[in-house]
Amino acid sequence: MPYTFDVLDEGVRRWSLTPDGVDCEVDTDYAPTVYAGVRDGNRDTLDWLRTVLEADPKVVSTGWERWFTDLRASERERVLRVDLERVDEVRTLVREVRTLHEADRYAPGTIELYNTDFSPQFRYCLETGIDPTPSAPLRTLHLDLSEKGLADRDLSQLRLAGERLPGDDRAVLEAVAERLDAVDPDVLVVSLAGLVPLLSDRAAALGLDDFRLGRLPGYRQLAGASEMQTYGQVLHSPARYHVPGRAVVNRSNSFLWAKAGLPGLLDLVERSWKPLQEAGWASIGNLLTAIQIREALARGVLVPGTKTQVEAFKSVETLHAADRGGFTFQPEVGLHEAVHELDFSSLYPNIMVVHNISPETVLCDCHPDREDVPVLGYNVCPERGFLADVLEPIVADRDAIKAALRGCDDDAERERLEARSAALKWVLVTCFGYQGYKNSKFGRIEAHEAINAHAREIMLVAKAAFERAGWRVVHGIVDSIWVVAAEGETQTDLEAVAAEVSDAVGIRLEYEHAYDWCCFVPRRESATGALTKYFGKLAGEDGYKVRGVEVRQRSTPAFVATAQRACMDALDRDRTPEAVADTCGRYLAELRAGGVDPADLVVKQRVSKPLEAYTQATLNVAALARYRAHGIDKRPGQDVRYVVVDDGARRTAERVRLSFEPVERYDADWYAREVLRAAESVVSPLGWDRRRLRRHLRGRRDVTLGAFG
Repeated sequence: MPYTFDVLDEGVRRWSLTPDGVDCEVDTDYAPTVYAGVRDGNRDTLDWLRTVLEADPKVVSTGWERWFTDLRASERERVLRVDLERVDEVRTLVREVRTLHEADRYAPGTIELYNTDFSPQFRYCLETGIDPTPSAPLRTLHLDLSEKGLADRDLSQLRLAGERLPGDDRAVLEAVAERLDAVDPDVLVVSLAGLVPLLSDRAAALGLDDFRLGRLPGYRQLAGASEMQTYGQVLHSPARYHVPGRAVVNRSNSFLWAKAGLPGLLDLVERSWKPLQEAGWASIGNLLTAIQIREALARGVLVPGTKTQVEAFKSVETLHAADRGGFTFQPEVGLHEAVHELDFSSLYPNIMVVHNISPETVLCDCHPDREDVPVLGYNVCPERGFLADVLEPIVADRDAIKAALRGCDDDAERERLEARSAALKWVLVTCFGYQGYKNSKFGRIEAHEAINAHAREIMLVAKAAFERAGWRVVHGIVDSIWVVAAEGETQTDLEAVAAEVSDAVGIRLEYEHAYDWCCFVPRRESATGALTKYFGKLAGEDGYKVRGVEVRQRSTPAFVATAQRACMDALDRDRTPEAVADTCGRYLAELRAGGVDPADLVVKQRVSKPLEAYTQATLNVAALARYRAHGIDKRPGQDVRYVVVDDGARRTAERVRLSFEPVERYDADWYAREVLRAAESVVSPLGWDRRRLRRHLRGRRDVTLGAFG
C-alpha cells in the first residue's frame, strides 16, 4: 500500500514500498469531493446551488447522495455531492459559496458545507479507501543544521546522520547526494524545515543539476509559517515542504516525534489514516479529530466544515453545578513519610466509554426521563455512542501495550512499545479536553460537564473507601490519589482497596508508586498547597517523581535544575532544611567563583509577540534584538535561548548573549536568585522561605555533613 503521496495539479503520485525499493503510480482520475446541505431542508435551495456549480469550471461533476448530517440525526438527508478538479480548489469553492452564491440569495449559514477542511493526503486516503500505513520498515536519514547556520546559509555546519561533512558547499552537497543514493531513505528527518529549500536552492545555484532531496527533482512549499493561540499560549507553525517520494518530518514542528518517535507516529498513522508527513506536523488534537472523522464517515455521517451546535439552555442552579472541573483535594503541605500513589487507568476516556458519554448521547431526545449523570441529572442515551467506538480500541490497545511492557526483556521491543504507549497516552489525554474545545468538530460542552461530574463522584467514592480501610488521603487531583497510613488505625492492603474501588466505579484503579517520602509544595507567598507542585523519593529507586517545580520547567537552566536535584538529595539524606540550605550554598559559591559552564546556564523561553509589539525591556526582548542582529527573525510561539550576562545593562541587547554566541562572563547575581528560588521549592514544605534561606546562608560559614552526601 502507498505510504506517501505527491498531490499535484495533474493527479496524485502514490509511493509504495516494495522488496526492491519503491514503486510509483499516478492516479489521474482522482477528484476531491465536498458536500452541501441546507438547514431548512428546502430542496429548491440545493437544486439552485447545483445549477450554479455545474457552470463552475472547477467542478468536474455533481450528484445526489443520502448521508446523516449530524451525529444525532435519525434519518439520512439528501445532499449535493460536488467533485472538483484539484484539492487546492476546495478552499476556493467554500469561499465562493459563502461570499458569492449564498450571499446573493440567502441568510448566512443557510447552506451547510461538509468534508471541506481535510488535509490533502488525508483527504485522498479517505476518499480512495487507502490505508497509508507503511507495509515495511522505513529507512530514515537525519539532516541537522542550527538556526544560526540556516540564517547564515552556512552548509559547513550541516550534520548528516550526526556527522559533520568536510569541505565547501559543493563538497557538502555532493556528500549529501551520495548518501541519499546509498540509503534511499523513505523519510527525511530535518532539524528545521528551511533545510529543504536551502539545500535545493544552493545546489541549483552551484549547477549541481543531479542533486535532489526527493526521489524525483524539485520540492514544493505546502504552507507558510503561521502562529496560533490555544489555551492562552501562542504556538508557532513553521513553513512546510514536500519532496517527491519521501516523507519529510521536521523535528522542530513535531510534538509526536519528540514524545513518541517513529513507532508512535506510525501507530497513529494506522488509526487516523493521516500519512506520515501530515501526521508528523499534526497536533494531537488534529490526529484525534482524524480518527473521529474516520469513525463518523464509517457511520455515514458527514463532517461539518464549521461547528454549529450551541450550548443547551441551563438553569442558574445547573450552570453552577456543571461549570466545574474534576475533583481536587487540597494537598497537605509538608513532607510525608511512606506515601502511596494510586492512579485511575485513563480515567476520563474510560468514563466516556463506561458511561457512554458522547455528543449525541448526552441530553438525547429519545430518553428525556433518565437521570444518568451525578448531581447534574443529565440523561444519557443507552445506545452505543460515537466516542465509545472511537476511544475503546485506543484504551484497550494501550492497556495491552502496558501489559506487554511488564514482561518485555528485549530493549528494542521495549523502546517500540513505550513509544506506541506514549502516542496513545497523548491522544487519550486530549480526548477529554476536546469535548470542551469550542472548535472541536465533535465536541459538546454538556459532554465535557458530564465527564467531570462522573470524575468528581469517582474521586469521592475512592476517598471514602480509603478512609474506611484505615488510610488518609493527603492529596488527590484529576485521576491520582496519594495516601498515608492513618494514625491509630489498622490498614487494609492497598491492592485490595484498589480492587474494591475498581469494582465500585467500573474503572481500574492501579497502584502506581510507593514513596519513601513525598513533599507537597505551598504556593508562593501562601501557606495553602499548590495543586500541581510536588516531589517525592521513589521507594527502592535512586530517582524522584517531580511535578511543577523548577526542574520540570522548560525554561530552567541546566545548572539550576542540577542544583535543585542536589537539594532534593540533601533532603533525602538529612530530612532538614539546614542541609538543603547548605547544599544551595555550595552551588551559589560555584556561581560566584565563575566556574559554571555557560552552556549550563542557557534559558529557554517561548516568545508571545514580535519584537516591535513588546513595551517592556524584558530579557526576551533583549534576546529577540540579538537574534535580529544575526538575521534571525523569531516569530511568536518560537523559542529563544540565551545566557544572562548583565541583567542591569543600560542597553537592553547587552543583557544577554544567545546560546550560540561566546560568553565571557555571566550575571552571577541573576542566576543566584534562580538557584535560591529552586532551593525554596525544596524547603518550603518544611516551613522555610527564601528569606530564611538567605538568613541561614549569611549566618553560617560551616555546613552540615548532609550538604556533601
